[in-house]
Amino acid sequence: MSDVLSREALWATARAERVALADELAALDEAQWAQRSLCGRWTVEEVVAHLTAAASVGRLRWLASVLGARFDFDLHNDRRLAEQRGATPHETLERFRRVVGSTTSTFGPTAAWLGEVVVHAQDIRRPLGLERTPSIEAATAVARFYAQRDFTVASRSTIEGLRVEATDGPFATGDGPLVSGTTLALTMAMAGRRSYCDDLTGPGAPAVRDRCASA
Repeated sequence: MSDVLSREALWATARAERVALADELAALDEAQWAQRSLCGRWTVEEVVAHLTAAASVGRLRWLASVLGARFDFDLHNDRRLAEQRGATPHETLERFRRVVGSTTSTFGPTAAWLGEVVVHAQDIRRPLGLERTPSIEAATAVARFYAQRDFTVASRSTIEGLRVEATDGPFATGDGPLVSGTTLALTMAMAGRRSYCDDLTGPGAPAVRDRCASA
């Protein structure tokens, strides 16, 4: 039997990961909401608003927004984020809770939108020291997708010419110098999160670190 998740299972997994994140967010104080995330200039609250926007904007509205921003994707994201950010962190969280079951998306495979949840949740958790990690099933589905193509990040390019193997799950791909780590660490490294590159081991790990640093 194939262990590749169906579209329905991917959306169910995305919902479970959103619910888990929302429950963690409910315990944050004002300073934690204002903490800088792994997403460069975005705070924790801004990342949550971005996740809400990603689960709220369909294809036609996304196209209109991108055209309105003259293909400036940073501007596009900032505008949609601002729409979903509440007057307070509590309101921002409530807006996120309303979309935990959403299957709204723009273009690309469903695994890409599960990746949106998995990666951004860790963008929040690591700076705050929150210990929860996504399920192996969720991380594996995203890792496999990232290894196959460069979508919104240069994920496939990051591991090109390397043998990548998860230490805690079935994910493995490629040929070349070995890179080992948890499924989550490999996923986050492919997403360009430099802090996770330090969690990797093996003769191919320095190449991944260098590619993350130059991304």
